[in-house]
Amino acid sequence: MADVTTEGTRPDAAMPSPERLAEAGLRFEVDGPVATLTLNRPERRNALTFTTWHTMAAVGDALPPQVRVVVVRGEGPSFCAGIDLAMFTGQGGGFPDGADPEATDTFIAGLQAGYLWLRRPDIVSIAAVHGHAIGGGFQLALSCDLRVVADDAKFCMKEPALGIVPDLTGTKPLVEIVGVAKALHLCLTTRTVLADEAERLGLAEVLVARDGLDAAVADLTTALLAVDHHTATATKRLLHQAAENTLAQQAAAERHEQRALLRRLSELTP
Repeated sequence: MADVTTEGTRPDAAMPSPERLAEAGLRFEVDGPVATLTLNRPERRNALTFTTWHTMAAVGDALPPQVRVVVVRGEGPSFCAGIDLAMFTGQGGGFPDGADPEATDTFIAGLQAGYLWLRRPDIVSIAAVHGHAIGGGFQLALSCDLRVVADDAKFCMKEPALGIVPDLTGTKPLVEIVGVAKALHLCLTTRTVLADEAERLGLAEVLVARDGLDAAVADLTTALLAVDHHTATATKRLLHQAAENTLAQQAAAERHEQRALLRRLSELTP
């Protein structure tokens, strides 16, 4: 799989039409440097289908280049209830049986692509979480750089209770945030984490009352946009490397990023 830290908008990609977005249970709006991706199946608590994930990936491929902040939110009473359980009943089937490893791997990678683009260094992604964030919904929140969480939020990693593992790129950020032991406990007990505990665990950067969620997201967006885009992108690249770099490697990465920024500043100085 390509390194998502270096991928950006594909020049040949077209944004999904409003009709395709609606079919996938999504809305997508752009206001200058801010894009909002809304899960829009409130009657199903924004449960996810294969079409949802594939369309989210297409949105990432065609993201307008002026976008610097992407807000992911859910319409109605919940952020996202995870995979639509109709997918397990034959009403929405299509799961591979695992007999063909290559085909199964390709299938799952196509779903993961719906989340991976949210980590790109040229954007900052914010999950505005309220109500249920279950399974794939929890992993969607974990895929975002920052989480603004309402006090009615309920997180749960439900996949093991269904006989499957969390496979939508959520295990890495979960371990990075809470540690292996706590992540193991959350996943294998499939217990619900309420908003106040989520804040204590580091799963919420901001915790607010439900009626203050939109205002808190707007305030955070304003603060993020106050930083120069090139500087923000370089900083995000550095922070994503830090955990796996040695100190010497990280020091070299800092020098590399700083040289480019200093050169840019000198070119901008009259």
